[in-house]
Amino acid sequence: MLSYQHAYHAGNFADVHKHLTLFAVIDHLLRKKSPVTYMDTHAGRGLYPLAAEETARLGEYLEGIARLWQARTRLGDDPLLGDWLAAVARVQARNGRLDHYPGSPWWLSDRLRPQDRLMLFELHPGEHGHLARQTLPDNVQRIHGDGLQGLVKRLPATTPRLCVLVDPSYERKAEYGEVAEAVLEAMRRARHGVMLVWYPLLPAGRHRELLEGLREGGLRKIWRSELKLREAKEGERGMVGSGMLVINPPWGLDTRLDAAMRQVTPLLGATCRHTGDWWVGE
Repeated sequence: MLSYQHAYHAGNFADVHKHLTLFAVIDHLLRKKSPVTYMDTHAGRGLYPLAAEETARLGEYLEGIARLWQARTRLGDDPLLGDWLAAVARVQARNGRLDHYPGSPWWLSDRLRPQDRLMLFELHPGEHGHLARQTLPDNVQRIHGDGLQGLVKRLPATTPRLCVLVDPSYERKAEYGEVAEAVLEAMRRARHGVMLVWYPLLPAGRHRELLEGLREGGLRKIWRSELKLREAKEGERGMVGSGMLVINPPWGLDTRLDAAMRQVTPLLGATCRHTGDWWVGE
């Protein structure tokens, strides 16, 4: 199935959770000079105009990035949130107005150094077309193909360090198991890599197949972050929360994210909660 287009959901609460985590991980990686290979298995577009028909139709950004943007002066007291929101500000066409949201290709390429490399995978032909038209650094490779297969095929990386973002749409139930299998194989080939895996929290609880698959596969050092808007109501079908797994998380990542999320959750609603813990310890 190739129906999913992230433009309909750009800038929502899950994007805030996902990209703030990614930003924090990159921060830690940049503390060392050795080169990093970054991979994004489901890249989507590099930049999303919030006035575009798809994004404006659902307006999910109004319940996500827009709330943080309105409170950005106060949130700037937190170092991680302040730096992240300053980066968001750089992509706006008009100073002080929120009119664009950066997708993961932008977040990964924005602080790419000459010694680093970035591979962006996108299978959807329309989304890949949008990605191909984005202005990105020369050391970025755009690949029209299956990201999970491409990830495994291109490992081990040629650089000393590796950082991977796995962010599927989970349109198909089978994707939870497929992601677990691909991540396990990737970590066998690059056991010191840092891997971030996003998953939706749905009333059906399908993400448990992914989590259990990774634990049963023998991986260690998996930190879990979940941002939950509310408890699911009976018969509800939509996403009620966002989950992130970070395999081999940099030291101190959990503390920085927990502090930032304490500032974010009140903005997303009275019932919003964030939890961070070890899904699998060392």
